[in-house]
This record gives sequence, C-alpha cells and structure tokens, in this order.
Amino acid sequence: MAKRSVVPFGPQHPVLPEPIHLDLVIEDEKVVEAIPNIGFIHRGLEGLTDKKDFKQMTYVIERTCGICSFGHGLGYVETIEHIMNTEVPDRAKYLRTIWAELARMHSHFLWLGLIADAFGFESLFYQAWRIRERVLDCLELTTGGRLIFSVLEPGGVLRDINSDQEKEILTQLASVKEELRAVEKAFLLDYSVQTRLKGVGVITKEKAHDLGCCGPVARASGLSYDMRKSGYEAYGDLDFEPIISKEGDSYSRCQVRIQEIYQSIDLIRQAFAKMPEGDLAVPVKGNPNGEYFTRIEQPRGEAIYYVKANGTKKLDRFRLRTPTFSNLAGLCEMLKDCEYSDVGILCVTIDPCISCTER
Repeated sequence: MAKRSVVPFGPQHPVLPEPIHLDLVIEDEKVVEAIPNIGFIHRGLEGLTDKKDFKQMTYVIERTCGICSFGHGLGYVETIEHIMNTEVPDRAKYLRTIWAELARMHSHFLWLGLIADAFGFESLFYQAWRIRERVLDCLELTTGGRLIFSVLEPGGVLRDINSDQEKEILTQLASVKEELRAVEKAFLLDYSVQTRLKGVGVITKEKAHDLGCCGPVARASGLSYDMRKSGYEAYGDLDFEPIISKEGDSYSRCQVRIQEIYQSIDLIRQAFAKMPEGDLAVPVKGNPNGEYFTRIEQPRGEAIYYVKANGTKKLDRFRLRTPTFSNLAGLCEMLKDCEYSDVGILCVTIDPCISCTER
C-alpha cells in the first residue's frame, strides 16, 4: 500500500486566484481526499446592519466582491423591494438586466484568463483579458465604474442608458463576439489545452445535484438549472435556455462559460430591442418591516439573499449565501483521485470567490 501524506495547498499559491487552503491527502501523485479550510479574509459585512441604514447597505453589499458586485447589489435591493411591496418600473428592470449580463461577461472573461494562466498559456490569458476591457468600457460608459457600479437603489436605478450609449455598447459587443470566436478555438480545439482539461475533474450529474452544485459547475454536469429562468427583473420577457454540457469535466465547464458569453450578448440585444420608455425609479417611503428570501443567478451560480427588518432604518439581519460556498463540496469531489499537478486547475474551474464566501 502506498504511503499517505498530507500536503498543505494554499492559501497563497501561484495558480490560485483566491486565498483558499486545502489539506490534500496524497498517495504518491494521487489525491485521495481534500479538506477545504477557509476564513482567511473574513470581513464581517453582514454585521454592518447595526451600523448602516438599509439604503446605505446597498453600497456595502456591492462591496462583498469586486467581480460579482452588481449581482450582490441586485439581490439585496430585490429583497428590500419585496418587503416594502415596491413595484420597480419596467425600464429599470431592463437596465438592471443589461448591466447584470455585462457583469456576467466580464466575470467569465476574467475566468478564461485565469484558467489560461493556470495551464500556462500566457498569450491566451492576455487575449481574454484584452477582450474583457471592451466589456468594462461599456460598464464604465453607462455607470461610471468598472467594477463597483453604485447604480442600484431600492425602487429602481440611478442612471439611464441613452441612444448613443446603446449604439456604442452594441458596436462593442459585435467586436467582442468576433474576437471571442478566435479565442474560443484556442480554448476548445488546441491539443495542449484539451490534454489539461478533458476528462479532468469529472463530477457526474447525480453527484452535482446531491452536493448542491450551482451555476456553470452544475450546468457542465447536465443540470439545467439557472435562476434567470424564474423570470426576475426582465428575464421573463427574454428568450433563452440554460447552457448545459453533459461530460462534467473541466473542459465542459470551460465550454459552458464561453457559450454563456455569447448568450449574454444575445440577451443584451434582446433587452435593448424590448426596453420600454418610462421612469427609472419610484420613491421608497418609510422603513422595511418583515423578512424575505430571494435568489438570483450570479456569474458563478445561484446566490441567496435574506433580510429581516424591524420597521426602523437599520435591519435586524442580513444573510448571504454565495455560489462558491455551494460549489466547495463539488470541488472536493472533483479532487478525489486526481493528479496532484491538476489541483490548481480544478480549483480554478469552479471559479472560486472566497471574498464572496467569507463576506
């Protein structure tokens, strides 16, 4: 019987984009078991509800993570709006949907760069991040920010997108689509990339379901599960189906994210074509009193937001469960029986955001 040893992996490692620590039980070069250990960057954002009022908390929640910032703000304001029975104007719903899809695109491009870096394809890393800059330019043009946008408020949005900005965004997205086609060939057809991704870190549909995986991780294993299909904001008016793959390996997770970028471009075009005129926000009077639980689809998967309010400006409780927290169990399953040299790549394939997880 091969001798077993425990090897610490992280929290600081050249391949890891996030400070996650794994205790790896190793037999020769095979991983037998992986035990995750998080808690290195806990910031106590949920506890700030006793220091900030419910409107100020919108900007606190956005800062849970720089990459998922818009989605966090969106999930929070939706929860407050349900508690206060506030009907958001249709135009604001469409604007929120457009910004959410732009944020999904820039998150997926960031991930493509990180996975390229993980398997040592530096030029592909630079190409992915170069295209991502176009998406960030569109976000900066319409919100004023590139990562933290601060355009959300309970009751609607703070900014509009005019016709000139719409034309610029659609022009940029057309260029993004063409440039992505060239990058896609490298990610999906290059032999050296395939050898690092195909058949590596397989998680079956049944295991993905039982372990509560979400987002591209779940959809790459064949689970047709996407919270956007619940129809929140303007998604109920748009035509799309969840992008899925069935192999459940690292290659499938890459494939799903690439196809979701194309899907986001299509959703933004649909939203612009259908977006009505009207107000950007409705006034929110008084303070929230009650509790509500809502779910949205972040770039990394399903995120859950819970608010308990007591009729004052400050909330009793805010709770956030992030996609990475859901996917950690799936990561441990992927790591079983993998080669030690693949550990870094497999960590990246779940697109971990430890900042979100530890909020």
